[in-house]
Amino acid sequence: MQIEKDLILIVDDIDINRMILRDILENDYNVVEAANGAEAFDVLYGGTVCPTIVLLDIMMPDIDGFQVLERMKGDVNTKNIPVLFITAADSDETESRGLNAGAADYITKPFNHDIVKARVDIHVNLARYQHGLEELVEVKAAEVTRTYEQTLEVLATIIEYRNLESGAHIKRTTLLTEALVSKLLTVEMFRPVLMAENLHALIKASALHDIGKIGISDSILLKPGKLTPEEFDVIKTHTTIGSDIIDSISASLPDSNMYLKYAKDICHNHHERWDGSGYPRGVSLEDIPIAARIVSVVDVYDALVSQRCYKDAYSHQESLDIINEGKGTQFDPYILDILPEVAGLFNSIEENYKD
Repeated sequence: MQIEKDLILIVDDIDINRMILRDILENDYNVVEAANGAEAFDVLYGGTVCPTIVLLDIMMPDIDGFQVLERMKGDVNTKNIPVLFITAADSDETESRGLNAGAADYITKPFNHDIVKARVDIHVNLARYQHGLEELVEVKAAEVTRTYEQTLEVLATIIEYRNLESGAHIKRTTLLTEALVSKLLTVEMFRPVLMAENLHALIKASALHDIGKIGISDSILLKPGKLTPEEFDVIKTHTTIGSDIIDSISASLPDSNMYLKYAKDICHNHHERWDGSGYPRGVSLEDIPIAARIVSVVDVYDALVSQRCYKDAYSHQESLDIINEGKGTQFDPYILDILPEVAGLFNSIEENYKD
């Protein structure tokens, strides 16, 4: 099997310099040329090729090498591409400026074949190694994240069973959250907010909304009748208990992740109310994290349509009517404006994942 060659971008406004460098490198590498900074940008940001390293002249008209390097280092797609300055300038000040700006090395003119080839080989191998490490880190990070998710999902399911509810509640909560988030993404006012979020982590974290119930005694959690005010005060603490549990998990991990951040936001705030009369903090409006505002609607809907030890199940339509009574008081009114558009999907999820 033929191994694809690494791509070297040579940027120099002098034709003979590009020709010499191509002659040195083309047996071992694919080479693409740019005669100035603008052409270099076309190659780097044209979307067709991505060089392994860039050989970049400093002294060029209009856009010099330092300006090209500055843009590369400021762009997430090119900041990690090694840049080797090629220059006739034999100045410690110039070299220091380039290295401080992010250049990986220097190659001076006139070119020495062996030196050019050796330095390019070194930096290509380093780039390959760095890329391999980054891929390995991404794979391991994904594995660790999935382990977090699976472990916490199991814990959340155990809590639901302890609460005499089926573990299907966890599945429904996740699916209902995903359905509502997907619909909100089509709405102009929510799109910028949600696009800035890690939606996969937000959706997965919704399963942990009631993890704090592990700290509530069975005599209160499983009480079939109406709770006393004192008992309800105890129930309220499941929000702060859940937040504390997530904090303790985060503190024990070398790298906290977005999944746990959303889990904490949801645990702590899914009983806050749009008008500020909720708990535990009494915050209102957009001060309630968007993840918690979404899950609060989902959680109440699933609670209403499900049979619990203290209540019979309401119908789908009855549940929607009850939720709409809380528009602008308990719930974000702009989220409830979208609820009718996803109501049919909510009903299907409930029917397909009954307790």
